[in-house]
Amino acid sequence: MQTETLNDYTAVVAKSQLKGRGQMGASWQSESGKNLTFSVLKGFDAMQTAHQFNLNITVSLAVHDVLKAMEIPDLKVKWPNDIMSGGHKICGILIENILKGKQIQSSIIGIGLNVNQTSWENLDKVASLKSQTGRFFDLDELMSKLLTSLKFYLDDIEAKTTRQLLPSYEKLLFRKDKPSTFRGGNDQVFMGFIRHVSPEGKLVVELEDNIFREFDLKEVSLLY
Repeated sequence: MQTETLNDYTAVVAKSQLKGRGQMGASWQSESGKNLTFSVLKGFDAMQTAHQFNLNITVSLAVHDVLKAMEIPDLKVKWPNDIMSGGHKICGILIENILKGKQIQSSIIGIGLNVNQTSWENLDKVASLKSQTGRFFDLDELMSKLLTSLKFYLDDIEAKTTRQLLPSYEKLLFRKDKPSTFRGGNDQVFMGFIRHVSPEGKLVVELEDNIFREFDLKEVSLLY
């Protein structure tokens, strides 16, 4: 049986998404024909699994740059890679890696961007480009800009270190240095300040008594 090799940046677009998935199994609502929900394939030659957070950084920056150029207000990145406008989520990103030993062979980058939808069932803290600006957006044009930006950021990702990429990402970090509420893995709610992100991609939070703790994605969620 012959298998076809897909080119980098091959994109699969869903016109409607009934069972969208986000980080940690969160659901993603998308009204048919009003938003962008797509997946992009990117292969690698020498991408170490130890550097996989670089993908979260670069994809976040790629989406952010496109939206900033379109004058979407008050853009931030909610760790690890949700895009926020003000206190509202407008874009979810889910990266699934195909591994070979200690290397990432390829990644499937899933992006769900709320574009022209303006109402959601039982969801708060959610918005779209239209609800934030009052403007209607052309989905094909927006998709083209996002793919161009992803290519710009991902083409040389294997030559970049996490320390090189982190400063740009941390500048955009949602709730950085602001008192915030978190929920830990044991459902315990606590207060703290997001201070930065470690080179391994862990969220560094300052707790009471100047105690700093690093949290993995499965260990904490930001309630803000």
